[in-house]
Amino acid sequence: MSQTAAGAPKPALGPFHADQLRDGDRYELSQGHPLYCAPAGPEHAAGNLTGAAVLGSDPDVEWAGVDAGFSPEPGMLRAPDVAIAAPGAGRGWIREVPPLALEYASRGQDELDLQAKIAELIGHGTRLVWVARLTGPRRVEVYESGQPLRVALPGEDLSAPGILRNPVPVDALFDRTAGHRATLRNLLQRFGYADLEAVRAEGRAEGITTGQEEGRAEGRVEGLAAAVLNLLTARGITVDEETGARVRACRDSAQLDRWLLAAATADQADRIFGD
Repeated sequence: MSQTAAGAPKPALGPFHADQLRDGDRYELSQGHPLYCAPAGPEHAAGNLTGAAVLGSDPDVEWAGVDAGFSPEPGMLRAPDVAIAAPGAGRGWIREVPPLALEYASRGQDELDLQAKIAELIGHGTRLVWVARLTGPRRVEVYESGQPLRVALPGEDLSAPGILRNPVPVDALFDRTAGHRATLRNLLQRFGYADLEAVRAEGRAEGITTGQEEGRAEGRVEGLAAAVLNLLTARGITVDEETGARVRACRDSAQLDRWLLAAATADQADRIFGD
């Protein structure tokens, strides 16, 4: 894909159109030329999952997709690892490019094709492309329309004004625990809580109201238990009486913390409390 090299002529248009590819075909198209997309290795696959959870859970995001196909013109079909876009309508490839795309670049990455992909997305209207590098030092390259390339390092935040409400810690795109922390923050905001401490504070307030003289430790575990049940209620997840009594009777704060994290992400009660 030498078209990205300075001064190199663009190749002749290839014969293929996006509508000739089916959902599930492992190909992208660049100027009508097919590009094989190999299956992801463990590190790349895990990154896709973590990055999608962090970006897709942001409270301002209406739609996010993994490997979604974008085809703004017949000879182009690109599938970013993670894309944030407007909700799609109907079937077929998405006709507009995403405002934000995230790519993970691992061993064996075709760098020329990656740069061509970035150029094509931005050239058709993508505002930001983040490339998380899985080889060498952890870093995220930020490609922005009309701006020079910049590199964000662990300890820094990435921002996408008008696309994401919350900044994204660089670490959250690589580290599973940091990703869970950012995802939990986002999910709590979707259900009306500023952060995890706000949920705990609500629970502590209920615990204090029911027994102010029982001591801080007792109040904390009661507050955490109430926070678990309150969050599940806010998310519309039903808990039976036996399970509710089990949660309220628990005095293990570490266990309650684990339940609270699970309550923000699981879609069924039995996935939280099943032994």
